[in-house]
Amino acid sequence: MLLRLPTSVTEAQECLTEGAVPIGGATLVWATWQRDGFPELAMSLREVPEANAMGRETLGGAVVLHRIDERVPDVLRLAAATVGTGAVRRTATVGGNLVGSTLRCLLPAALVLDARATVLEPDGLHETDLAEVVAKRPLLLSLRWRTPIASAYRKLPGEAGGEPPLVVASALHAGDEGPDRLRVAVRDGYDVLSGTTPCGADAEETLVALRGTALGELPATAWESIRPQVVGLLEGRGAN
Repeated sequence: MLLRLPTSVTEAQECLTEGAVPIGGATLVWATWQRDGFPELAMSLREVPEANAMGRETLGGAVVLHRIDERVPDVLRLAAATVGTGAVRRTATVGGNLVGSTLRCLLPAALVLDARATVLEPDGLHETDLAEVVAKRPLLLSLRWRTPIASAYRKLPGEAGGEPPLVVASALHAGDEGPDRLRVAVRDGYDVLSGTTPCGADAEETLVALRGTALGELPATAWESIRPQVVGLLEGRGAN
């Protein structure tokens, strides 16, 4: 296998045109390749500056998870810190987790940030939403979002060999001209559901509105984790 390391978006695009397979951190594909055979040509974005950016409102697809720190919102930082083991986090990338993984541990966090994705295809760069990223699995160059007022994240303990543990992520966003808006996303098993609602006069009103979104399909056990997170986030508004 020949591994290409492009140093610009243009070079990476050329690699895709030549049929190079994105390798990411290789944590998800290596075992498959050992079993089924390695591709003739692969490439990594680890030398492309745009894919390694990290700031208040951006995160590159080639950033390894253990590098994600307080420069990004809490919900995304905490989500990255709970992925796998320390060894996994030192090699797994943002793009690999969102695009290549069936667990998509970062997806609830990215959803509540209302993140937009910049993806690289043989014909150039495109901006799209996370639904398309999950459905089409393109090469993720970076994520962008608007800084929330506050955010929160919780992953419940899981059982070895069992279903993926429940994940609850939330973010409070300033309304442009109206009330603040609350976004909540939950991973229940392998499914990720999300909902958005204007913030009511109190937490109870907001929780009732959230039950009218897709989150209303979740079992009572999930709401036992959603409720305290939403209440804590909304009650903390006055301190921000």
